[in-house]
Amino acid sequence: MKHSTVFHLIADIFKKTQVSCVLIGGFAVNYYKATRHTADVDFLVTEEDFAKVLPLFVKEGYAQILKEKLFARLENNRGDQMSIDFMFIGKGTLNNIVKDGKKVKIADQEFMLPSLYNLIALKLHSIKNNPKPRLLTDLPDIINLAQINNVDVKNNEFKELCLKYGTEELYKKILDYCA
Repeated sequence: MKHSTVFHLIADIFKKTQVSCVLIGGFAVNYYKATRHTADVDFLVTEEDFAKVLPLFVKEGYAQILKEKLFARLENNRGDQMSIDFMFIGKGTLNNIVKDGKKVKIADQEFMLPSLYNLIALKLHSIKNNPKPRLLTDLPDIINLAQINNVDVKNNEFKELCLKYGTEELYKKILDYCA
């Protein structure tokens, strides 16, 4: 298989294996009009489904360079495709995100994106559970997403989202920038 972009490769592999995934990270942020530069492609997937797709990525020149409890990173050995990060979540959570998600086309390939609120929830959760490396990337994303998409950060739904997936301190920082 020769693929012109990493998106063609990913779409082909996920179609062949019938694995459900959700595009997150910088490409999802960019879809919601908040400009974010990114050097990789990020997906939510179950760990079981990741095990199904991994051999096909390896066959296409990718190597698993990192595997942790909730995360794996693949890099292309040839250097002609972007790195791919996989965040592992439970099947029920993935299904809920897919149910509320949006289908979009990137490089003429169809991908599922989380809803705006689910994307923000993922970023809040990321900061809460890994604050040092994620705060400087994800908090500006949340602020930009809220401002550009006219999210009322003072409404109860948004506040509850922040308190459920983040912290009161994060919510206050978002209010400081957006209110």
